[in-house]
Amino acid sequence: MDELDYRFLCELAAQLRVDSVRAAAAAGSGHPTSSMSAAELMAVLLARHLRVDVADPANPANDHLVFSKGHASPLLYAMLKAAGVVTDEELLTFRRRGSRLEGHPTPQVPFVDVATGSLGFGLPVGVGLALTARRLDRLPYHVWVLCGDSELAEGSMWEAFEHAGHEGLNNLTVIIDVNRLGQRGPTRHGWDLGAYAARLGAFGWHTIEIDGHDPGQIDYALADARATRRRPTAIIARTCKGRGVSAVENREGKHGKPLEDAEQALGELGGTRSLTVEVSPPDAPDTPYRYADGSLDLPGYEVGERVATRTAFGEALAALGTARGDVVALDGEVADSTKLEAFAKAHPERFFEFYIAEQQMVAAAIGMAARGWIPYAATFAAFLTRAYDFVRMAAVSRAGICLVGSHGGVSIGEDGPSQMGLEDLAAFRAVHGSTVLYPCDANQTARLVADMAAMEGVRYLRTTRGETPVIYGPGEEFPVGGCKILRTGGHATVVAAGVAVHEALAAADLLAEDGVCVTVIDAYSIKPLDSAELVEMARATGRVVTVEDHWPEGGLGDAVLSALADAPVPVRKLGVSRMPGSATAQEQLEDAGIDRGAIREAVLSLLR
Repeated sequence: MDELDYRFLCELAAQLRVDSVRAAAAAGSGHPTSSMSAAELMAVLLARHLRVDVADPANPANDHLVFSKGHASPLLYAMLKAAGVVTDEELLTFRRRGSRLEGHPTPQVPFVDVATGSLGFGLPVGVGLALTARRLDRLPYHVWVLCGDSELAEGSMWEAFEHAGHEGLNNLTVIIDVNRLGQRGPTRHGWDLGAYAARLGAFGWHTIEIDGHDPGQIDYALADARATRRRPTAIIARTCKGRGVSAVENREGKHGKPLEDAEQALGELGGTRSLTVEVSPPDAPDTPYRYADGSLDLPGYEVGERVATRTAFGEALAALGTARGDVVALDGEVADSTKLEAFAKAHPERFFEFYIAEQQMVAAAIGMAARGWIPYAATFAAFLTRAYDFVRMAAVSRAGICLVGSHGGVSIGEDGPSQMGLEDLAAFRAVHGSTVLYPCDANQTARLVADMAAMEGVRYLRTTRGETPVIYGPGEEFPVGGCKILRTGGHATVVAAGVAVHEALAAADLLAEDGVCVTVIDAYSIKPLDSAELVEMARATGRVVTVEDHWPEGGLGDAVLSALADAPVPVRKLGVSRMPGSATAQEQLEDAGIDRGAIREAVLSLLR
């Protein structure tokens, strides 16, 4: 690097610091000191190594930059200003109402693939992007991830480090901003770069330790990272938080707040600058690889046949993969149980194994979705709770992902409560813009699996372990937001979903022997719920019983109560009433108070 380039990079880094300080000062909040520590790192990356078409953020050949330390958003926005993507006027709208420059980055901003700010999220998504580049898009773009040292305490980071090392993702570079200070004090390893290098090396990473404020060392490290083969690279950079301003440099208690005297700080940094960067475009435009589409031939099941909905899910997804070349599947080492193995056998090139690392699995799905693929990620419903923060961040990212939780409820039988998904319906109902589906038979499952591909946002499908009777014909449609009325009667309405539908039908037969006729509704679409139909049936019968293989809180029963808020109808909620143990599936339903006998008694109690 010649002296002119070196000086320009130093000046560009100073400008990024200045603009970070200015943006936070204008907002009256933000994280300028966390931005200032990484200024040289990002200046050199922007000016010499990042390959993006500034005029076309959607260019598939573009590199990807993920700010895993999303609180350093002022630095990202300052980079975009230097590249001509945002104006200085827009930079100063940082954190204001209506501005796309939010406190933490979201995809409203060009070149931002996913929302970040929940520490430990960005790198796992970066792994997903790198996997997509290699195995799906088949393009040479590089994925750069800026991480903070504090977030390396997150377990999700080590799921990502191990998976990237296992896969040998040489198209992935992590830049670790080791500025020593976290939110409330020093980080675990401080400036011990060797401690980080030893750990990362054990995970199969190429590591480079540098002075993060020396453009020459940074330039060498970034070039070496792009040239490295067969393994990912971690650039471990020693930096100073608040670099360049004596009042905050390497001082505790300065995190997450604007500088007290911004004008003095700007003077110390040499004042405002108007440097621009002509970011290098990709070497050549390229087209991502796409697998061929075919015809959709969903599996069909005979009415009366007994088939587990998890089996129907696997077979239907394999058929969907034949019909749609953009569908991919992600597993948490339980494909034999979720029946995702059917897709793996039919489409091995689009099947991704993440082992028992649910956070990495969900994050990779989000990364793949950011590149236009349609991911279906499946594991036990109970184990998706480990990745719930990432599901939340998927919604913030406006990501379209399909999640499938098998082994829902106590009906799994003898395995006991550690394996039972009993919170999942409540959890996924709470996700912004989500769709929550709970089919009761194989044909319903197959249809919903196929329909999920065209939906938006976070989609969740719950499947059942045990075999249940097929009650719908192969050609029946199940609109999202709809329901099915299986029986009609005037004494009460029973609303159920999934395995509880079969108990509700059996209870209706028992009640008929008592001279009581009930309406039975299959509420397979829990969110959105068919509120209009429920209100009509509830008013017609005057009484409602809900039943679900789920805790009473937050699931189908509460969804129905919300729908009936303006309908003065008594409602009896039946859900799993106590902590289950080991028992057969039918015994579990009885012990939980959600079997046919419990439903019958609930209806009769409302009639007394």
